[in-house]
Parts: sequence; C-alpha cells; structure tokens
Amino acid sequence: MDRNGSTGSFDGVHRRNLARILGLAHLEGPLSRARITALTGLNRSTVASLAGELIELGLVEERAPDPTNRVGRPSPVVAAHPGVVAVAVNPEVDAVTLAAVGLGGRIDARERIEVDDLVTPERTALLVADAIRRWREGDLAHARFAGVGLAVPGLVRAADGLVRFAPHLEWRDAPVREFVEEATGLPASVGNDASLGALAEHLFGAGRGVDDLVYLNGGASGIGGGLVVHGRAVGGHSGYAGEFGQNRPGIAAPEDRRADGGVLEDEVGRARLLEALGLRSADEPTLADAIRSAVDAGDPAIAAELDRQRRILATALANAVNVLNPSLVILGGFLATLAEQDPDAIRAAVAAQAMPAAMEDVEVVVAALGEDRLMIGAAELAFARLLDDPLSVAG
Repeated sequence: MDRNGSTGSFDGVHRRNLARILGLAHLEGPLSRARITALTGLNRSTVASLAGELIELGLVEERAPDPTNRVGRPSPVVAAHPGVVAVAVNPEVDAVTLAAVGLGGRIDARERIEVDDLVTPERTALLVADAIRRWREGDLAHARFAGVGLAVPGLVRAADGLVRFAPHLEWRDAPVREFVEEATGLPASVGNDASLGALAEHLFGAGRGVDDLVYLNGGASGIGGGLVVHGRAVGGHSGYAGEFGQNRPGIAAPEDRRADGGVLEDEVGRARLLEALGLRSADEPTLADAIRSAVDAGDPAIAAELDRQRRILATALANAVNVLNPSLVILGGFLATLAEQDPDAIRAAVAAQAMPAAMEDVEVVVAALGEDRLMIGAAELAFARLLDDPLSVAG
C-alpha cells in the first residue's frame, strides 16, 4: 500500500527493495554500494537511488569509501543510521532491565532497576516511560525511537502480544503492550524472552548462519527456549513453543531430585545457585563471577550443585536433540555458566543420552551475545515494522 493508500506492483517492489537494503545494513553492518549491488542483484543506479531514499528517510547514512579498497572506482559505504534506536525491556522477578538498542544490535544505553517486589505490567510501563524521558534529556537527545520491544518470561500470544501467563511475575492475561504504548506514545510489541534470545543469537550471535538450532535461556524466572528450524524461528500455533523449562526430565539418581514431580526449572535453577553461593540476588555477570571464584576456591557446595544441575540439564538437552535434530544447541544466562565450567563434560553427558546418529554433528555452545541477547532480541520486535517497510516511517 502506498502513501495514498493504493496498491501497485511497482510500489510493492520498490518497498521490498528498500527493505532489502536496510535489512543488509542492519544485519551485515556497513557495506559498500558495490557489495550491496552484488548481494541484491540490483543494478548500480537502482542501489544508489534506493540508498539515497533511505538517507532522506534518516534510516541510513553514507560514508566515504574504504581507503584500503584501491581496485576500480571507490564505492561509498552504506551504514545504518546511528540515531535510530529501539527500546528493549526485560521485566523479571528481581529487576527490570532496559536498553536503547541501535540498528545492527548496538547497545547505546542500559539500565537495570532492581525491585523488591514483583513488578506489575502498569509499573513496567511507567519505568519504560521514565527511562525514555531520561535518555531523551541526556545522551540520546537526538535519537529517533522506533518503538518498544518487551521480552517477557512467560506465555505471550503471538496474535496480539497479550501475556497469557507469566507465572513467576504473577501476570495473567496482562495487556502490557497497551500500557506501554499509552505511557510512552510509541508502538510496542511483546514476545517471550527466550524466543527473542534465540532470535538474537540466530541473527547476530552464536547461531548466525545456522539453520537448525535449539536455544535454552536460564533467567531469574526459570528456563525457556527458542527454536530455529530450516532457518525460520518456530513459535507454534499461538506462539508458545519452546517451553523446555516445563518439561519433566528423567532423573537417574534419586539423590539429585529436589522437587518431587518437579519440572526442569524446578531442578535446574538460578535461585539454587544463589543459595549455594550465599547470595540474595545478582545480575548475570556477577553470578558468573561468583561461581568462578567459588569453583577456583574449591567450594564443595557450589561444585556439587553445579554437577547436579549439569546432569539434569544434559538429560533435557538430549531429549531436545533426539526430537529436533539440531546442528547447534546454545545455552544462555546461568545455563551458559553451567556449561562454561566444564564444556566437554556437558557435551559428553548429552551425547551419552542422545541417539548417536542425532548427536554426531551437534555442537553445544554458550550464547555469544552474553547479557545483551534479550535486549537485542526485544529490539528486533520494535524494529520489525520499520525493517519490513522503511516507508512506514513516512506514512
């Protein structure tokens, strides 16, 4: 549909080509016009015209050619405009994390607001609005905010972003999207935190270029997951796919069980690690550092808890390998810390329980984006409309 509300094949092609170039700048970083021409198959004059239009829209900028490229006529470099940002939000049981994320996954600002009680959807919206106000009065005074993306630890209905159930936050049928839009005046989108972590790792992290992967995220609210199959994110019929934390893994040693009839996240949990360390709360880097220090000091309590959690996690991962046959398993959050302590042991434990043929080509790795993964994934939600149709900013 064009700016006057009519449709047409030329207009549709034109919009798709604009989206292709903006998408390349977003996902691949700065590219010469010559490289864009090669990647898209468009002719040079078309690429120049489209780049010029994106510049006028304030979505990309052109830079001087790379001086090291001395072959042929220098080609200007097209890069995502650094002034275009999205607001990413991750409400959790112990804190609300917010970030301003630029195109290309660049983190321009980050805040972690610790909370003593469970944050409500309404309070989340107010925290987002307050953060945007501070950023607009500070270093991001000239930024252009594309929207807000929320990564929520719970079941999010894909059709409209309604949070059907976030058990640890005690949200049920929560219209947090509407609250945020009303508080900020910006369009908002909501998704499951682990699914967005999987998307971020697939686009920018350890899963870049991998068509079949399983991602498990360990956060304060438990364990969630995301799937990429044949290069496409899989959400399921209503958007609830990937809830690995709600599966019930077999536990071979009775002494390993901590919750009778419990699901994976009841047995493998961040809270249990904090308890073993004697900590009340910690963000991801602090928890990881505390675990490393305890292991280096030979702390038997944390060593035993890490081993116990790894054994149970390995069973859950083996089940995922058997069912989905991925080439890559990515672990994020505190699960990454479990794996980092002994990567060979966890892969061996998974291989011992998976079908040998299914395990032959599987790598088990930690998330490459670290604590940025959920912020980058949430930003993808906020950027989705813009990346799909760059002219939407002018309509």
